Amino acid sequence: MFDNEIEGSARDRGRGKGKRVKKGVYILPNLITSASLFAGFYSIIACIDGKFERAAIAILISAVLDGLDGRVARLTKTSSKFGFEYDSLADLVAFGLAPGVLIFIWALKPFGRYGWLAAFLYVVCGALRLARFNVQVTTVESRAFKGLPIPAAASLVASTVLFFFYMGQEETTKHITVLILVYSLAFLMVSNVKYYSFKELDLSRRMPFRFLVGFILVLIVVAAEPSVMLFFLTFCYVISGPVTILFHRKKSMVTQAGNARQKEKKPRIDRLKNE
Repeated sequence: MFDNEIEGSARDRGRGKGKRVKKGVYILPNLITSASLFAGFYSIIACIDGKFERAAIAILISAVLDGLDGRVARLTKTSSKFGFEYDSLADLVAFGLAPGVLIFIWALKPFGRYGWLAAFLYVVCGALRLARFNVQVTTVESRAFKGLPIPAAASLVASTVLFFFYMGQEETTKHITVLILVYSLAFLMVSNVKYYSFKELDLSRRMPFRFLVGFILVLIVVAAEPSVMLFFLTFCYVISGPVTILFHRKKSMVTQAGNARQKEKKPRIDRLKNE
């Protein structure tokens, strides 16, 4: 029954064309997506119980699983339209709703209505980010995302919670800090700022030995102080987009200034030659 519903539209398109449409869905990548969705749902339950550290860890686990399901689907050649849509819905729960509930209950609740409106702004901007990605997935360049990916935004929210608990200052400065963070992430998700997608990073092919050493060093550093390093890495990725734009603009301004100076020098040289 369920297989017929999933593949019904595909069967209708293939009818009369001599094509046999296969029923069913791929199990492995969709199981990983389901695990990511479960982690996001558990994060919401943990927030309701006041276990904010567990909620943050669950979001980070969901982010890891979200990165795995797509790569597993591509490696095993089990990508499908159903898996793509299911992954998008799971992302909205795990990286939109779960972080929104976490930041409201943990930090924004004292602001009352303005607090939950800020949390809703994060959720709706995340949903808009996913919708835009879904319609532009075949038209934009694969090596860059347009706007901050919602898993990265959720990872920064989760790592910020863990960082505040690590520093022991979760009750002093978190309210204003998280409020500014929420508005910043919401803006970056719906902006046109480009972020590196890591899709060109193929770990299955041969790479120089130094890459292996670098990956091991990163794992060691993260394992030594996970709360600090996860916050540092996610924060660096989030600001990498605006920093790259500022760098390119400065470079463009320097280039334009150099071209203008060259244009000014050329008439002078021509006049000297004529004289």
